[in-house]
Amino acid sequence: MTRATPWPALDGIAYGGDYNPEQWPREVWDEDVRLMREAGVNLVSVGIFSWALLERSEGVFDFAWLDELLDLLHANGIHVDLGTPTASPPAWFFHAHPEARVVTRDGRTMGFGSRGMASPSSPAYRTAVARIADALAARYAAHPAVVMWHVHNEYGVPVGEDYSPASVAAFRDWLRERYGSLDGLNAAWGTAFWGQHYGDWEHVGAPADAPSVVNPAQRLDFARFTDHQLRACFRLERDAIRAHATQPVTTNFMANQSWTTDLWAWGREVDIVSDDHYLWAADPDGHVGLAIAADLSRSVGGGAPWILMEHSTSAVNWQPRNVAKRPGEMARNSLTHLARGADAILFFQWRASRSGAEKFHSAMLPHAGTDSRVWREVVDLGTALGRLGEVRGARVQAEAAVLWDFESFWAQDLEWRPSVDVTHQAQVRAYYEQLWRDGITADFALPGHDLSGYRLVVVPAQYLLSKADADNLAAYVRGGGTLVVSFFSGIVDENDAVHPGGYLAPLADVLGLRLEEFLPLREGETITLERADGAALTARAWAEDLIVDGADVVARYVDGPAAGRAALTRHAYGAGTGWYVSTSLDADSLAHVMAAAYADAGVSASVVPAGCEVVVRSSDEHDFTFVVNHRDDAVDLALDGTELLTGAPTDGALTVPAGGIAVVRTAREEAGRA
Repeated sequence: MTRATPWPALDGIAYGGDYNPEQWPREVWDEDVRLMREAGVNLVSVGIFSWALLERSEGVFDFAWLDELLDLLHANGIHVDLGTPTASPPAWFFHAHPEARVVTRDGRTMGFGSRGMASPSSPAYRTAVARIADALAARYAAHPAVVMWHVHNEYGVPVGEDYSPASVAAFRDWLRERYGSLDGLNAAWGTAFWGQHYGDWEHVGAPADAPSVVNPAQRLDFARFTDHQLRACFRLERDAIRAHATQPVTTNFMANQSWTTDLWAWGREVDIVSDDHYLWAADPDGHVGLAIAADLSRSVGGGAPWILMEHSTSAVNWQPRNVAKRPGEMARNSLTHLARGADAILFFQWRASRSGAEKFHSAMLPHAGTDSRVWREVVDLGTALGRLGEVRGARVQAEAAVLWDFESFWAQDLEWRPSVDVTHQAQVRAYYEQLWRDGITADFALPGHDLSGYRLVVVPAQYLLSKADADNLAAYVRGGGTLVVSFFSGIVDENDAVHPGGYLAPLADVLGLRLEEFLPLREGETITLERADGAALTARAWAEDLIVDGADVVARYVDGPAAGRAALTRHAYGAGTGWYVSTSLDADSLAHVMAAAYADAGVSASVVPAGCEVVVRSSDEHDFTFVVNHRDDAVDLALDGTELLTGAPTDGALTVPAGGIAVVRTAREEAGRA
């Protein structure tokens, strides 16, 4: 197997998007490449949904059109991220292999005409994806246009779990390997409850719809199994490519927008992390969700530069309201990704489609053509990225980490949890957004990671926590770290079983307390907390009956089901500090708590104006300070260096206009004296 190169062989920041020329007459291709050059495009993704045109029938290939396309792109200086088209098998495949169709949890067999509709456990599908990947790599591994390989498309979207017979059989094999015996399986799943004990492997099935709630440990394992099967398909294609090619291989994640795949595990499989991110139009602060996705993408790649494989120039078509981006918003989105570690800024797609499900999706070249605001902004962005090439390879350094654990999220999302008002998405967003507003750049991490490099670790929603991971968090605090733990964390082990000793038991020592009972609130109910200094805090959705065992009480409940009881605590443990927040605080109240935790951690909140995003990327020689102004007025900052978008020196004072962006380069030694 050949060794992959670490980054696509192109200069500067990569810029471009998905290119689907098969949707257009041949004469349009020449216009496309001319306009790509005008816009500064240097990388396009090709072939992602072209299986039916590349393999006309089983084992019969037609590469003539792709040969011509790659030659044309190369002649015009445009590099190619060559996709394997395996997210959308052809009609002939399903006609020949109907057993490869996905079956839903309620037993419906999915039809043809969409994407992502093949079972990842199907032997026929696995054979087919390896065959097409091998054929593409054998033909194009040495083509000078091809600088990267793109396997599949958005694994787990739109269909994640599959309940077909092939999947059920594969699930049994996966369980045998995981548990070794039926005794091990019965113990892990707690099958004594509701009389679910298994005495024969053939009796074990997938957690299909049932009259009531299905065993949650079985559901959690099926989520793990599904992720495993998807990754196995990816490896089949990746390894087929690597048999011929040295270019890096990636696939496009959907960080912070799809939770069906464990991106920590996927990050170990790809050569470069790639992400697709689309603003959620219903969120007026969608740029915060964007920042979460960018920081998560960087984190699952171990801090290395990553690729923004898709985002939109304006509106997307698959949300309830197809809200268009306003002037300047596309550039702010793009440079926020760049600020947070992306060295490639790509879109879906190059030219807007006239037909199909995504004809109302924005594009670099919109239906309105080149006499349009979107096109002018696309050209301007290409110019801006051309001026930022020296940022490539610089890294983001974070003082704080936020725990993000897909397996815990899968478990927490199952039925019959204590309150429908408590979700991991809301809790992670609340704590991350407070860090964002305070100008503190954060990585994401797993509870078992080495956390010693962070001054502050935030645990917003760690419902599932193994004993080993809890011990790791305790060691982090004992060694001098500051840990902030939010409610409904440390509740169950890796099998979704409540820990011996009760809720929060594995963190009892580090937090200096015990949790006796959950006290969820009624819909719309709020409660008041009072700090020791008399300040009032407001919370919603949740309260708890805490038994303090060594911790200092920072605030108590004034009213509600836990009136008079401890609500916020702080506990000195070893050389560090463990904070516990037993309720869902509103934003102003959470800001007070986090400010106190920052003081313990030695982390300083930024003094930049509210609504102004500042992130630093650093190389050996320079710091690159990105300022993204989301406000409706100009902001002034004290920054000394050279503003790269204009080339002008700042002379210690920088003004960023309303909705504007600046990137200031400062020599590291100058930064050290500041």
